Amino acid sequence: MAEYIPSPREWVRDQVELYERSGGTEGTTLRDTGLPVILVTHRGSKTGAIRKTPLMRVKDGTRYILVGSMGGAPSNPVWVNNLRANPAVEIRDLTTVQPMRVREVTDEAERARLWKLAVAAFAPYEEYQAKTTRRIPVFVAEPRA
Repeated sequence: MAEYIPSPREWVRDQVELYERSGGTEGTTLRDTGLPVILVTHRGSKTGAIRKTPLMRVKDGTRYILVGSMGGAPSNPVWVNNLRANPAVEIRDLTTVQPMRVREVTDEAERARLWKLAVAAFAPYEEYQAKTTRRIPVFVAEPRA
């Protein structure tokens, strides 16, 4: 099994550790917002190591929408490259852990529909897109067969 490398960001490390240590009963919201987050376990594209990233919980039926916003920063979060290289992930949503497969959304109509769902779940995504010249990547995570 590959080595787990915690995030270099302290608040992310702490949240992942709390979420997992509690079995998905604590650390399940974005800081002090009360908005729900999921944990995405993925493999590093360069290191092959296991990485864990808390992301906003945005659902579309049984699927999850993953938004690479990074607060509107000029570049994508590192996890975007990881998902592009290794689409097999595991998603923890509270106490449920599920193996899933991701794909980047390229169809314009599908992306527009999913973007609306994402903004409805977390309104700052609109502001983040306005802050950056890059197109914020959107992925769909679907249950693995």
